[in-house]
Amino acid sequence: MPPSAPSRPKNILWVDDEVEGLAAHRQFLEQQGFTVEQAAHGDDALALLRRQPYSLVLLDEQMPGKRGLELLPEIRAIDPAMPVVMVTQSEEESLLREAIGIQVDDYLVKPVHPRQILSVITRLLEGDRIRQQRLARDFVTRFRELEARRGTTLAWREWIELVVELTRWEVRLSEAQEPGLLEALRDLQVSLRKDFADFFRRHYPRWLANPEGDRPPLSVDVGAEFLVPVLKAKGKVLFLIIDCLRLDQWEALKELVTPLFDIEESYYYGIVPTATPFARNAIFSGMFPMEIAARHPEWWGQPSDEESLNAHEPELLSEQLADLLGKPVPVRYEKLFTSNDGPELLRKLPAHLAQDGVTALVFNFIDQLTHGRSESAILYEVARDADALRGLTRTWFERSPVRAALAEAERRGVPVLLTTDHGSIHCETPATVFAKRDATQNLRYKFGEDLRAEDPEAAITVEDLKAWGLPALGLGVRMLLATTDRFFVYPTKLREYQARYRGSFLHGGVTPEEVILPVALLTPRGGAR
Repeated sequence: MPPSAPSRPKNILWVDDEVEGLAAHRQFLEQQGFTVEQAAHGDDALALLRRQPYSLVLLDEQMPGKRGLELLPEIRAIDPAMPVVMVTQSEEESLLREAIGIQVDDYLVKPVHPRQILSVITRLLEGDRIRQQRLARDFVTRFRELEARRGTTLAWREWIELVVELTRWEVRLSEAQEPGLLEALRDLQVSLRKDFADFFRRHYPRWLANPEGDRPPLSVDVGAEFLVPVLKAKGKVLFLIIDCLRLDQWEALKELVTPLFDIEESYYYGIVPTATPFARNAIFSGMFPMEIAARHPEWWGQPSDEESLNAHEPELLSEQLADLLGKPVPVRYEKLFTSNDGPELLRKLPAHLAQDGVTALVFNFIDQLTHGRSESAILYEVARDADALRGLTRTWFERSPVRAALAEAERRGVPVLLTTDHGSIHCETPATVFAKRDATQNLRYKFGEDLRAEDPEAAITVEDLKAWGLPALGLGVRMLLATTDRFFVYPTKLREYQARYRGSFLHGGVTPEEVILPVALLTPRGGAR
């Protein structure tokens, strides 16, 4: 564990004109290790504050001269970060509201018990440290149990439980600034990626061959298992797909959504390749790529033609819902690529949500961010690692059209199903592959003739594309799926690719970060207004 931060000085300034009534309180606090100085008037208090720093100020509201509320702005001007606790005899609600409005850190009504004061002081001065110590103890205890699962045989449900728990620990430890514990956690996550790739390689074709057997929900099941039940129950639903949203990013966004919605979380496995043309089409159609290609050959081109492969999402969703419900379902579909698209969407949204059926919104910001990071030095700096990417995602979300759309749905009492099509993985390790000229250019998956990885453990090699739900692409065409944190490089461009893509967030391969995905039912707290 890293060395703890130095303790704050335990000195309190108590500003109150009734000095004689504070003796017992002062004595009790001094027994607890605090130094307590007193000031009977506001001017005396300000002089003391200018002379030396204090840990906390206990401020009486009703004093001769300046009231406590009048004194507070001057105290903040001297030390903006110092906690201030208002202590008053008044129980008037208007005073309480005024104190809250000028951001006092706590509020006590006289008479106060010494332990009541101690409780407030401890929370304000030591609360973060106490919580951090408890978090560290809890993690160390739990980590031994989690680490024991490394190398064991896990079923698909157990993989979800393990990955979700590790993700939540990662976010909490990062917020608590515990680098030592985070390093231990990430070492475990790294070691589990190889286990997950082995598990996925063995079981994925079996899940597809036996869809009625014990298997996880996949991309093709999102419509039937999660969307349709909400539609049947409520008659309308806002279907939100945030492209390339990792589990840890969702964890960082949840607290921004909770004030508006009750959240019911589930998880599913993305199909492979974990890339938009395959995974998002599977969500909208309820079909694997080979089934889409068979039913709509005119809509399915070559894997290299990524943009055209996602050109028919609204038609696929309408078709899937009609198949599942036995009747046509109204579908409104909007795709947002830039923030400039937001105002137009928000203008249309009230009319969309007023109608029955499905309003489907696709947001591409995070996917563009992860791709653009490889091309932009500025983006690379501000999204240097997973912690920074989470922070950037949260900053975007706070002022994004996604949050505005959620607020509109909550106002109208419309339930929301929020999910993503794939995650991403922070790639640090180049993996040399040998391929002919016709191979696709993707860095985490490739299609082509006679493809092979120099290191067999660097990729899952798929010879039978149909067994993996993909259309056959010609004699001798196989697929490589990158494992762990590898990205594909050619021997002729080794240095160029290493310099350009090392440290990038990429997707298309097989890691828990790319494959295990959140799907959340958001039920409005306020209902229709």
